[in-house]
Amino acid sequence: MKDSNELHRQILEVIALIPYGKVATYGQIAKLAGIPKHARLVGYVLKHLDQESSIPWHRVINSQGKISVMRINEKGGNIQQQLLADEGIYLLNNKINLKVFSWIP
Repeated sequence: MKDSNELHRQILEVIALIPYGKVATYGQIAKLAGIPKHARLVGYVLKHLDQESSIPWHRVINSQGKISVMRINEKGGNIQQQLLADEGIYLLNNKINLKVFSWIP
């Protein structure tokens, strides 16, 4: 297996490709990065992403279509949910419709 810096770079490169208005799952990102079955590593990389990064971290969700990240803004709102809403991606019953919003490269 490649060193961790190389794996992290591959993961971030795939996430950077997710288009505006689309989402991808942790598992999908891992698979596209060439490391299938390493969805948790994708989560780890995103958890440690610099807050100022331009990587669209908010477009990565879990396989059930739910938001896993709990970054809260000063008003108590979920930052990821707001960023997705700004792109026209909405939650229905706390889930994103993957049939509608999933990115398929």
